[in-house]
Formats: sequence, C-alpha cells, structure tokens
Amino acid sequence: MLVKQLTVGMMGVCCYIVTCETTGKAAIIDPGGDEDRILDYCREKQLQVEYIINTHGHPDHVCGNGRLQQATGAKIVMHADDVAYFGDPRVKGYFSGLGLPESPPVDVIVRDGDIIRFGEEQFEVIHTPGHTPGGICLYSPPHCFTGDTVFVGAVGRTDFPGGSMEQMIGAIKSRLLTLPPDTIVWPGHGYGGLQSTIGREERTNPYFDL
Repeated sequence: MLVKQLTVGMMGVCCYIVTCETTGKAAIIDPGGDEDRILDYCREKQLQVEYIINTHGHPDHVCGNGRLQQATGAKIVMHADDVAYFGDPRVKGYFSGLGLPESPPVDVIVRDGDIIRFGEEQFEVIHTPGHTPGGICLYSPPHCFTGDTVFVGAVGRTDFPGGSMEQMIGAIKSRLLTLPPDTIVWPGHGYGGLQSTIGREERTNPYFDL
C-alpha cells in the first residue's frame, strides 16, 4: 500500500491517495480542494481511482467529490449516518455559509465493520461518531486514517451541530485504542503534525484522558 498525503483547500484538509501498488487501483480519502493537484498525481502515477471516501460529511472534506468523480468515475463512499444527517435541509443550510461545493449523491453507503476493497488492498470501516454522527476511520494495518476524530495531540471539535465529545471519546477508547500501538495515525488536518501512532497518542494526547 502506497500512501500519498496532500494538504489541500482553504481549510488545510489532509487528503490521501492510497494505492494498491500491484494493480494501480486507488482510493482518494477526503478531497477537500485543490482537485488539480490530486488529479495531476493520479495521472502521473496512472492510477485507476475506484473510490472517493469521505471520513465525514463536513463541506471541507467533501467539496472535491464532484470534480474528482467527474474526472475519474470513482464511487463516492460515506457512512449511513452522515448521508442521512447531511441530507437534512436544516443541516445543509447551516453549513452552506462556507461557500464550498456540495457533494454529488453518495454511491456506496457503509456501516461499522464494512470492508472497502481496491485491488489487493482494503479498508475496514470503523464508526467513530462524535465529530459528526457518521464519522469513520479507515483501518488497513498498519495504517489508520482518522479523519477529524483524532489529530496529533488533539481530537476533532464537537461544537458543530451533530457533535458529541462523549461519543467521540467513547469511540476512541473502545475502538481506536484497541488497535496495535504502532498503528500509524493519518489525521484529517495537520494541526499538531502530519503523522503519529496510536501508542504515541495514547501516551500524550490530553483528550484521551477525558
């Protein structure tokens, strides 16, 4: 598995292009802008992008979905709870102030424990609500793409509609801290750094003690 990390868009989203090196099939995680940079990399590497996976439905993480789907034909993937939540007109109205493009309709709805396969690689979907109702992490040992659930030294904010710190910390402790300590954490923003491990976050992340 080859992981390419790009910081994209006006909100500094960490976008990931994850490739099966045997087949050239790929998945893009959280295309939050700068679609030309993402597409240039995919073309340079001659990748066949099969999925555009959103760790959650906030506009800064889905705003590139439409352009990338149009260019690649990839299927858009999101957790069922965020598909329902962000489809609510009241929720759409709240987040429309950012002025970012909406995502096209989701093609593949996932739930906890589902497997997303591309080439000879796969992700296990780990449902980690708290930042949003349908927030997910994507696990493929030794990698875990944590979206806005876990940052380096911090966690995602929960003061937006649909957020819950209690849910988030519960999901982190019950699901993420059961992963091997050397699991690589790839966060959704690089606020405290661009990479960590589960073991390091368990030792040093102050939010894990809540």
